[in-house]
Amino acid sequence: MPTTASSNKSPLAATIIEKLNAGESLANADYSNQDLYAIALEQANLKEVNFSNCVLTNADLVGANLTGANLSNADLRGANLTGANLTGANLTGAYLSRADLRQADLTDANLQDADFKVTIYDKNTKFPEEFNYISSGAVGPGASLNGAYLNTANLRGVDLTGAKMIGAYLSGADCTGAILDDVSLSGANLQKAIMTGASLRNARLGNAELKGVDFRAADLTGANLDNIQNIAGADFSMVVGLSEQGRSAILGFPSQDLTTWNAYTRCNTKDSLMITNS
Repeated sequence: MPTTASSNKSPLAATIIEKLNAGESLANADYSNQDLYAIALEQANLKEVNFSNCVLTNADLVGANLTGANLSNADLRGANLTGANLTGANLTGAYLSRADLRQADLTDANLQDADFKVTIYDKNTKFPEEFNYISSGAVGPGASLNGAYLNTANLRGVDLTGAKMIGAYLSGADCTGAILDDVSLSGANLQKAIMTGASLRNARLGNAELKGVDFRAADLTGANLDNIQNIAGADFSMVVGLSEQGRSAILGFPSQDLTTWNAYTRCNTKDSLMITNS
């Protein structure tokens, strides 16, 4: 059940609701970088409103007109399936790049020409039946991201199970605690990516660029490391499930690569392989 204006603690949220109740237009307003947790804006005219970098968790936007709205980097997560509810909203041409739509409900929303580049979703996100979110550029389970540019993306804890990321660019991406099980990462560029505690069970990393990757405490059970391209500065401390074949592939690199320090973890690749969970 959406939180009403009276229970919303944000002074700005109260001001916005007052404007709506007074019949004032919110179109083209700039509310970027604000905490609007659980705000109730059902049926509101929010055309071309700037909600970039806003906290809109549990927001009620049922039937709102968000045509051309800027929702980039907005937090639209819901506590449950009906939390961040955009059911029936008009998001034509809206900017949702890098927004978080985990557990959000976009049932029957108009998503024509909306920008979903690096938008995060999960198995509980509800999209319109006709919307091809898999190939929209959004990031989540089963996503088609071959060759995608995800450099420096914040993917902490994101579920990417079964995603296709062949040749994707993930240099500097933060994948701490992410689920990358069964992901195709063949030929991907993972330079300096943070994979701390990530699950890469049965991931395919053949021909991937692993220079400077932080794999500390990652789960590499069943991961394919055939023909990896570079491991200089990669840190494998406390990894789980690294096969002997994978370890041999890593140790087969020149001494210069194996003794390269990871600037962040202050450990070289060879020494990191000696640091175990036990």
